Amino acid sequence: MRPLSLANMESELSYAYLHAVASHARCACKVSTRHEDNAGVDAQLVAWGPFDGGGYRTEVDLKVQLKATVAEPAVVDGHFAYSLRGIAQYDDLRSQAVATPRILVVLYMPPASAKWIECTEDALVLRRCAYWVSLRGAKASSNGSAQTVYIPCTQRFDGPGLLSLMSRLSRNEVPLYEDISA
Repeated sequence: MRPLSLANMESELSYAYLHAVASHARCACKVSTRHEDNAGVDAQLVAWGPFDGGGYRTEVDLKVQLKATVAEPAVVDGHFAYSLRGIAQYDDLRSQAVATPRILVVLYMPPASAKWIECTEDALVLRRCAYWVSLRGAKASSNGSAQTVYIPCTQRFDGPGLLSLMSRLSRNEVPLYEDISA
């Protein structure tokens, strides 16, 4: 058996990060099937209320597309610029015709793989963190291979951030994409 490539290690650590954050936020996390993955969904999160400041929904679902990168993010007007490869994935994420909201979660990792994770008796540390963005309502891409998306630096994907997002969804407040490139 061959060892995982660095790209596969990045991917697996993004799943570990997602599971850890979902658990911290008391959400269920289910890895998607091959068919869902082909539709641009890597995982589905489910949360149950009551939610702080929540609405009438007591159960909300959220689909997630995961990415991981060691590239240092460029910051533009308080947003990380991220090149999303695959226009089909971009179109799936921006669609307003899907019932379950979808978000893109990008895990930014240190460039050196030796710095990605540290395990001691006192701590399990996964360095850096992830940010999320809803691409719902984004404009169609004029590019055939990739689209730069802008992820708000304030939308860290952590336990409190996920709980806040789920609370918004319980009020039927589906976040829309904020296009800063216009």
